[in-house]
Amino acid sequence: MPAIKWHDVITVAATIFFILDPLGNIPTFHAILANFPTRAKIRIILRELFFALVILLVFLVAGVKILRFLGLGQPTLNIAGGILLFVIAVRMVFPQNGSQDDTAVEDPYLVPLAMPLIAGPSTIAVLLLLSSSQPERLFEWIISLLIAWSAATLILTATPVILGRLGDSPLKAITRLMGMLLILISVQMFLNGITQYLTEVLKFRA
Repeated sequence: MPAIKWHDVITVAATIFFILDPLGNIPTFHAILANFPTRAKIRIILRELFFALVILLVFLVAGVKILRFLGLGQPTLNIAGGILLFVIAVRMVFPQNGSQDDTAVEDPYLVPLAMPLIAGPSTIAVLLLLSSSQPERLFEWIISLLIAWSAATLILTATPVILGRLGDSPLKAITRLMGMLLILISVQMFLNGITQYLTEVLKFRA
């Protein structure tokens, strides 16, 4: 087994960490879990992050084969992820009156915290690129993913206690601001998917 190139491992881990964007996801996580007590929030966050890790590991190890088997491509991931994020973002900016009682018992199982907020199209795309371009270094990329995931987990599990002390008004403002940003991100993700799809069609016809 060749020696691990730790410089590359750390560099890739930093890249994955920034794409996971745990700091940017803090208000979104808190908004979705606002009606849960602190202990339940931490438990749900840990569960969803574990699901996200499993999803990312699957795509890193066998993602290329899975997508080829299903006939799916990166444009599909971007378009679907953009639509889902858009729906979530609109609900953050324009919360429905009287919906708090319904959301209080709603457990965000797998969607949207694990996917697409953590295991999103961008992260999956990077992992697919790593596994397809340098498959002989798969073990190193797994280490990079674990490092990035561990750092994101530490940040996201510590925030319920910190944000809980800010009060409702600042958090509502942050939630709506993040909703606006998510709308922009979701539209850009959707447009990227359309652009990639049209590019592939034009190449195929050429």
